[in-house]
Amino acid sequence: MPIGPDGPESALPQRRLSELAEQALRCTTACCGAGTTVTDGGDELPTAVTHPDLAGLVAVQLRSGEGPIPAAQERGTPVDSADLLHDDRWPAYRALALDSGVRASVTLPFRRADLTLTISLFSFRPGTLDGVSCGPAQALGDLATASLVRDRRYRAALTELEHLGEALRTRPVVDQARGILMHVLSCDADQAFGLLRRISQTTNRKLSEVAAALVETRGRGFERELASLGREVRPG
Repeated sequence: MPIGPDGPESALPQRRLSELAEQALRCTTACCGAGTTVTDGGDELPTAVTHPDLAGLVAVQLRSGEGPIPAAQERGTPVDSADLLHDDRWPAYRALALDSGVRASVTLPFRRADLTLTISLFSFRPGTLDGVSCGPAQALGDLATASLVRDRRYRAALTELEHLGEALRTRPVVDQARGILMHVLSCDADQAFGLLRRISQTTNRKLSEVAAALVETRGRGFERELASLGREVRPG
């Protein structure tokens, strides 16, 4: 299954991570399983693993902040363990890995914009994951990271367009409300718009809702606010 997007519905991080983990597993010799994570500098976003037993290996690292995944996220370079039996780093991760039969692992980090993605590869045999950072998993991670960043920008652009459309739809009623304030309070257009925003903030209502109410009632129901704001705009 391709990593690239087929449309907005394909932008789900969980789906992307699952696809990436499966592909990394298939293209890596001696790999018995894979896991993927993505963060944006804040809360942890979805993770994915190719086998349920690996979920604990990922979770213990994210929970404790210790392990190849946190280390790779911090350093921005691959972190590996050729043989966990003789590796005394990350005791909780090491113990759980050995209990699951995992002897070797490598985590590849990928950074772009404020997003960090990781691919972790696991093996039952020690010393079998050498050179992974120069193999197909590296190319897959680069492609997936670029795709996730592109999806985020696409969704951000859609949100911006929605806000712009809402602003265009409400512009006429806002202009009418501003005209009412200019007439009632004898203020200019900029002052009237600022007063609309002030009413919106003090009443915890959208500016468009305040404007529509002013137009519909011609200011009735806003007497107290208008009187108070009128004193502010009148010259001393």
